[in-house]
Amino acid sequence: MDFILLVVVIIIAVIMTAAAVGIAKLIAPRSYNPQKSEPYECGIPTRGKSWMQFKVGYYLFAILFLMFDVETVFLFAWAVVVQDLGIYGLVSVLFFLLILVLGLAYAWRKGALEWK
Repeated sequence: MDFILLVVVIIIAVIMTAAAVGIAKLIAPRSYNPQKSEPYECGIPTRGKSWMQFKVGYYLFAILFLMFDVETVFLFAWAVVVQDLGIYGLVSVLFFLLILVLGLAYAWRKGALEWK
């Protein structure tokens, strides 16, 4: 019975998604101006190629930033309920921080934090 309910929910989700996309296609305004397909850079026309290759260090730095940003969100949620968790909550968050510190040490050792 649970499997049938799951299939019904998936079918309804697919139908509703297709209906939303179809309705958006029907009522969306259309403009065939060739300028709308050009990349916009602060009003200045681009010179050369629009696609540029970036160093992988930027991406690694961004991923590390996101990792520690998410850590802050988890630590804030933990700090709100720290009194209710007791010693188990303290051990859990210390283990969480240990994994993050090991990840930071690994990234530091591999040179992901250095601008070359």
